[in-house]
Amino acid sequence: MEPVGDRHGHIPKKRLGQHFLRDRGVIQKIIDRAGFLPSDHILEIGAGLGALTIPLAGRVRRITAVEKDPQLTDMLEERLFHARINNVTLINEDILRLDLEGIKGHSQEKIKAIGNLPYNISSPFLEKLLANRHIISRAVLMFQYELARRLLSGPGSKEYGAITVMIQYNAAVSPLLEVAKEAFYPRPKVGSMVIMIDMEREYPVRAKDDAQFKRIVKAAFSHRRKTVLNSLKGALTSYGGEAISGALNRSGIDPGRRAETIDIDGFLRLASELQQISS
Repeated sequence: MEPVGDRHGHIPKKRLGQHFLRDRGVIQKIIDRAGFLPSDHILEIGAGLGALTIPLAGRVRRITAVEKDPQLTDMLEERLFHARINNVTLINEDILRLDLEGIKGHSQEKIKAIGNLPYNISSPFLEKLLANRHIISRAVLMFQYELARRLLSGPGSKEYGAITVMIQYNAAVSPLLEVAKEAFYPRPKVGSMVIMIDMEREYPVRAKDDAQFKRIVKAAFSHRRKTVLNSLKGALTSYGGEAISGALNRSGIDPGRRAETIDIDGFLRLASELQQISS
């Protein structure tokens, strides 16, 4: 049986994780709660057929809309032309490959982002977002519910992981809206959540070396079923087991604990102790 297209004649591509938001009430809530200003330059990830692009264009100064699917890019370009919208720049590109410095240009103002992210690029895009926080001040992003819960979780929960720590270390994360799977075409298997990631509000305590802090957090979660000591020993071989055990104890962390029980302050203390060993 041939797959059925939407009312615009486009057949969603499963390999690209395409699920189009079609509930106008949800679309309006997302735009309202995003709180963008009329002077803002917005980067939209996965513009699709323009469900967010077209209503948002009347609210902000400029939109740079990125869409990987060339067929969708052509269709949206035609829709923008007929709607006489001229403040949207369309880019047919994979967001993970795109140079965001070029989008910002010479403006002193940071850009803001919005998007409905396919599940298969959510984690790598978050990595890219954090690496470009000098360019992007705030992001309003829709994720599958499970990943959104991971970003919002606290220590001691099964959702808490390395990505949680790194996002909450670099930004303030808050939920904006839960979105039922019925709001999309085709309907996904699970619901979604829109969250705000405000990179102007980073965690108040900072590591001396952010890159080292990231390595330690990732190492601690590298084997979730192991103790934090064994995970660190396996991933940070240059330190040695005794040195890591001593650093954990001085940080107030029982070496027999698991990484998901350690809060950001605990990881910061551990990073400081390990840095003193290596310096």
